[in-house]
Amino acid sequence: MSRFADLGLPGNPGAELTAGGARFTVRAPLASSVTLCLFDPSDREIARHDLEVSSGGLFSSIVQGLEAGTRYGLRADGPWQPANGHLFDPSKLLVDPYAIRLDRPFAYDPRLGKHGEDTASIVPKAILETPLPPLNPGRPMCEPGGLIYEVPVRAFTMLHPEVPEADRGTLRALAHPSIIEHLRKLHVSAVELMPIVAWIDERHLPPLGLTNAWGYNPVTMLALDPRLAPGGIADLRYAVEALHAAGISVILDVVFNHTGESDIHGPTLSMRGLGNATYYRHDQHTSGLLINDTGCGNTLACDQPVVQELVLAAMRHFVTQAGIDGFRFDLAPILGRDANGFSSEARLLQLIVDDPVLHDRLLIAEPWDIGPGGYQLGNFGPPWLEWNDHARDDIRRYWRGDPTMTGALATRLSGSSDIFAKNGASRTRSTNFVAAHDGFPLADLVCFNEKHNEANGEENRDGHGANYSWNNGVEGPSDDPAILAAREADARALIATLFASRGTILLTAGDEFGHSQGGNNNAYAQDNAIIWRNWDELNQGRLDFTRAWAELRAKSPLLSRCEFLKENDASATPDQVAWLTTDGHPMTPSHWEDPGRNGFMMVLGPTGQRLTVVFNRSHGEIRCVLPGAQGLWYPASPSASIEKAIPPRSVVCWQEMPG
Repeated sequence: MSRFADLGLPGNPGAELTAGGARFTVRAPLASSVTLCLFDPSDREIARHDLEVSSGGLFSSIVQGLEAGTRYGLRADGPWQPANGHLFDPSKLLVDPYAIRLDRPFAYDPRLGKHGEDTASIVPKAILETPLPPLNPGRPMCEPGGLIYEVPVRAFTMLHPEVPEADRGTLRALAHPSIIEHLRKLHVSAVELMPIVAWIDERHLPPLGLTNAWGYNPVTMLALDPRLAPGGIADLRYAVEALHAAGISVILDVVFNHTGESDIHGPTLSMRGLGNATYYRHDQHTSGLLINDTGCGNTLACDQPVVQELVLAAMRHFVTQAGIDGFRFDLAPILGRDANGFSSEARLLQLIVDDPVLHDRLLIAEPWDIGPGGYQLGNFGPPWLEWNDHARDDIRRYWRGDPTMTGALATRLSGSSDIFAKNGASRTRSTNFVAAHDGFPLADLVCFNEKHNEANGEENRDGHGANYSWNNGVEGPSDDPAILAAREADARALIATLFASRGTILLTAGDEFGHSQGGNNNAYAQDNAIIWRNWDELNQGRLDFTRAWAELRAKSPLLSRCEFLKENDASATPDQVAWLTTDGHPMTPSHWEDPGRNGFMMVLGPTGQRLTVVFNRSHGEIRCVLPGAQGLWYPASPSASIEKAIPPRSVVCWQEMPG
């Protein structure tokens, strides 16, 4: 009986230790045979076993005498008919898609993509392992409205002086007290770990002397990359337990949209060799043509039960084996696609939400891919949160000085009801961010007008051209005190605006202390000082500023709630807002439409408990007139003063308290 009976598939794929050996089960619907290959620790093949075929393309056998630690791979035979999408090649050693541990990382080699060339010596072997005692984690501590902290695991700790050298760049480093303390001081609700399952370099990188540093090119769904987790899933559980003890949830960034097997010229490593026509989407009219809605060469066929089964198994694995609290889905529309396009009611999306293990996990969609109709912001529906690139761009454009952006910024501060208030929704599902792994880090937004990706080896052609950034007078590094001061003010204004917005917020690791990539806005292949966070050169002032705003948001439900702000609401709720000019008058249509307006006030909450947040994007100090108060207005954020003077290029907050 399958663990996913609703999918109508027999058996449970994967390898499982039994009383006297191990059971191996492989799903390869169109294969004529599947062979299990066993290896010793020196990588020498020691035995082969043909798996028995049963219904539904299931191949399964019990092999006696095997123990934990056994290394294995697979070979599959069947038609070699590229024009029909069939790429069976028994010369290729394949990694079990359900493997939970590998003996080494993947390394690209041209032989991996050559038909008829044996690859046993260059493909990682799966390791047979006894599962950890299963967990039954409670509801995640992190609630919508909190701060999610995006972490590139390796780059985050490679240079951390307090983390033991052996742990730097690994999952275990996240459990170090110095890392935990840094997260606690930022009031982080959840860390979002960029991809940690085993990945492979894109084939154009090795000739350039580059390697994939982000992990968005996975081969396996369950097995962790040995570079990040030398101890396998136990390393992830260790880190999660330490973070949970500190009150911090853990979200995994997962890539269920494509694999590192790439296009038709890519390597054969796993699913391609077990059933290319089954696991990947192909053109309806040209059977051998891979659909490329991901921009990565292939697209997983998430409308197929065999892929749905694998996705659900991977998610369950991380919840029950490591206690993971949620998932962020890269290029999430792919999970809802079939031949007719995207549907928010697609089978896989519903299976995830209804799954007895997954139903209460945090689910966050990156709501776009590059396929037809791929931009789906606002369309996933509850309980999904969604990355909101409108918030990203409108916040940037406001502080860049673009005209007539006051209304757009107010909409983003209010929770983006124009996007998320569908079907009578009263709460936003927005995940607001100013910068993320993809694009400029926050520091570079105020230092560069243009991208500078020459180090990526593509003559600066890669990466987004529209960054809505500005350089404050000089492109790149400067030692001019005035330019440095202007950049610092702008960076802090961006941070404060993010923390003042309704919805869940996301901050990328290092943005709080000035991490720069030197103008590279697509640093996926820079496993070096370009992306490694330098803990010896922190911008302490910016870090202290971020901590202060993080504490204000954590202590004030007026900022961290997810209900849409409501103007002119007489019900005295914490969700009411008044929009005022800086001299204290209600904003009128002419104020909102004024292209040169450089300041306004956002007054939150009922009288007696209000917060007033003042935005000044002008290059001069302004004085504001706060609303009449039942008590007194007290400075609540950095730069706030009793004189109500607003520094240039700043966001300042006051709290109403009894006199």
